[in-house]
Amino acid sequence: SDGKHYTYTYDCWDVDRESPDAYSVERVISGSDFKDCGNFSEPQGLFSTGNKMYVADTGNNRICEFTYENNEFTYVKEVTGYKDAEGKDVKLNGPQDVFVTDDGQMYIADTGNNKIVHLDADGNMVKVIGRPNDKTYTDAKFLPQKLVVDGAKRIFAQVQNVNKGFLEFDDAGDFTGFVGASEVTYDFFTYLWKMVATKEQRAQMDLFVPTEYSNLCLDSEDFIYATISTFDGAVESAEPIRKLNAKGTDILVRNGYNDPYGDLRYTEKGEMKGPSKFVDICCLSNDVYYALDNTKGRIFAYDFQGNMLYAFGGHGYKAGLFMNPSAIEDLGDSLLVTDQKLGTITQFTLTDYGKMINDGLAEYKKGNYDESANIWREVLKHNGNYDQAYIGIGRALLREKNYKEAMNYFELKLDAKNYSKAFKLYREVWFEENIGTILIIIAILILLGFGVGFVKKARREVEKG
Repeated sequence: SDGKHYTYTYDCWDVDRESPDAYSVERVISGSDFKDCGNFSEPQGLFSTGNKMYVADTGNNRICEFTYENNEFTYVKEVTGYKDAEGKDVKLNGPQDVFVTDDGQMYIADTGNNKIVHLDADGNMVKVIGRPNDKTYTDAKFLPQKLVVDGAKRIFAQVQNVNKGFLEFDDAGDFTGFVGASEVTYDFFTYLWKMVATKEQRAQMDLFVPTEYSNLCLDSEDFIYATISTFDGAVESAEPIRKLNAKGTDILVRNGYNDPYGDLRYTEKGEMKGPSKFVDICCLSNDVYYALDNTKGRIFAYDFQGNMLYAFGGHGYKAGLFMNPSAIEDLGDSLLVTDQKLGTITQFTLTDYGKMINDGLAEYKKGNYDESANIWREVLKHNGNYDQAYIGIGRALLREKNYKEAMNYFELKLDAKNYSKAFKLYREVWFEENIGTILIIIAILILLGFGVGFVKKARREVEKG
């Protein structure tokens, strides 16, 4: 470790193991580092596209735009408002998020003004979306906090105090319904108690309501990755990271030792008590996703199978640590994380070790299984405790139909699911290869049975005669 932050993984026994750093701190950015920008104040949103970075500088009621070239950030401009349909100036009020399309159109969650604002590339107002005039939307206020826009120009927004899922709007700005309504989570014994409690007792108890989403992002295929940071009961059953398809169904693959929910152990007391609470998520083109935990200031990385790759970060004032992390975004080979309390953005860049992990996953997804296995073997030279490298080699061998050797790697790391898959395929191949021998043995056994029966019968007839 470079001493700036602690990277770790969990092994097959759920023991945390120190790991080489997958990311290292490149720089910590303040608004005052740039001429004419000024300090950030409680930044809560972050977005990047191409070589551009946008910051929802909430406390300063603005969106800041930067370019990133030759490993340098340059401040471009700020957006503080727009002209409405009547030509009047409207100022942004506590914007908490921003999304920008490839052609420069900007969508702002203008939280304090209870609006979603859509501006064109020149900053002119295209449309403003207010509270949905729909009987299914029951909250008196409309407080959009986070949003994304897919390829069909549909807007998906996470709105404060709404527990029916994300709000979906079409390109015209019309409300079309809720997406990904979260299931109700509750304690079973509380449920039983509610059944027998009096009306007065029930009134004093918490209502069973679905959990609220905390953030969302789009992957390369426009699937929504979503996070939940408020839940009742165990974090294991809350499924705080989800992947939603067009119907709003959770299709996240959870084939790891544990489901993706951050730290496996946590305390019930102290300043950082409780489980990981994810406040943001971002997804790379190889389907590796990073979830930002506000409880302990950590970043958790998972692959497309739901295996935890590594975690890093923490609470503190040193570079690579956070006091109140609020947003995460990827930019090229970098990860960017805003700290709402410190008003900073930390840029992490991939180390050679981190790049190897990404390359191993990417080659596997491309179907280059032999190359993938070779990369994982290289990873093991840097970290002999890295279970995902063993499993990566096993998966590559499985795809190459080398089932017996794959079984050895899966058995070594207690990967029961993949071991069962390899064993089943190995059994089928073994049976096909040995079917001739098996049939001959069966035939011999049958003939022996007939022979023994014939001899016994002949002996009985001789003895009778």
